[in-house]
Amino acid sequence: MTQTLENAINLPEEQRFFRRGLTWEQFKAIQASFENLPGVRLFFCEGILEIVSIGKLHEAIKCLIAALLITYFEVKSIEFFPSGSFSQIIPKIVEYQADLSYCFETDKPVPDLCIEVVITNGSPIKLQKYKLMQVPEVWFWEDGIFEVYRLREQEYEKVVKSELLAELDLSLLNRCLLLSSPLEAIREFRQGIQQ
Repeated sequence: MTQTLENAINLPEEQRFFRRGLTWEQFKAIQASFENLPGVRLFFCEGILEIVSIGKLHEAIKCLIAALLITYFEVKSIEFFPSGSFSQIIPKIVEYQADLSYCFETDKPVPDLCIEVVITNGSPIKLQKYKLMQVPEVWFWEDGIFEVYRLREQEYEKVVKSELLAELDLSLLNRCLLLSSPLEAIREFRQGIQQ
């Protein structure tokens, strides 16, 4: 019987803190005070500050999603440009880092796809920050499943599968993601996408 990741790792959930009504300058001052503190991310979107502590489970899932997607891109010969969690900024309006982000075919200033691993839910700026940057597709891995959103006429619509990676079986990706062995996950995923 295969052990799932959630049973293998029993860690406390990440913590989230929100503060509304901040100016860009206040955000930058708070951000500077967190500069040398590892495991904490700060996001700003139209006056809302979000502070998130990043735990081991979050990082393990993020890294495995990246490994599985790179396997998929290689098997399917999809030209991709990863940009990880670089800061995406519109000064005075928004600053955030997706957990993973990718451009396809050519490298672009705004990623085609951003992915967030959500261990604790409840972000008031969940999609707004991506909408401001006009990211075409956003995925959230939350509660053990993927939610996919596609930008249409300035609003995100929840869709059942990726339009950028239309052949990708998200249920296979998710099933492999929950295996306790990353090596087993990659092998099973590769076998599934080559069939």
